[in-house]
Amino acid sequence: MPRQVFFYDQPERFVAGTVGQPGARAFYLQASARGRITSVLLEKTQVAALAERVDEVLDEALRRSGGKAPIPAVAPVELADAAPLDLPLEQEFRVGTMALAWDAGDGCLVVEAQALVEGEEEDEDEELVFEDDENGPDMLRVRLTGAMARVFAKRALDLVAAGRKPCPFCNLPLDPEGHLCPRQNGYKR
Repeated sequence: MPRQVFFYDQPERFVAGTVGQPGARAFYLQASARGRITSVLLEKTQVAALAERVDEVLDEALRRSGGKAPIPAVAPVELADAAPLDLPLEQEFRVGTMALAWDAGDGCLVVEAQALVEGEEEDEDEELVFEDDENGPDMLRVRLTGAMARVFAKRALDLVAAGRKPCPFCNLPLDPEGHLCPRQNGYKR
């Protein structure tokens, strides 16, 4: 089956969002433009890593340009997006590998999220090169302005931080009904 590439060049919206309660949330990336919506499922750790790396790539691009790149230092408040994910929420694929690049010529960040391939080892991510092979795994490719990328990263980091509070003793996440704390010899906290 040929590869499906969901491409968004300066989408109206590109966000990370969740469905469910903390401790049982499903994380999604969602891009939308002109009535078209693409949602892909990923892990909380992938959302956190992507957001942190987006900020790092933007900071580096800004540094290399001597401050001339069209990248704000922080997320512009007027572009903030706190709305929930768009409906209907139909998962296109589960994300396996992601890549980022700053396109200095167009002044935009390119985010690529590739579908998880059965049997794919997580350690192989370093060796994987994103190519437009027509038989490769499905992919979401999004091109964002520097400002929109900053807003995405801020929302994603806030989303990850909004999970369950950590136990003050063992730093593991607390469930609403408590948890068995290893630092308290298994007593429920």
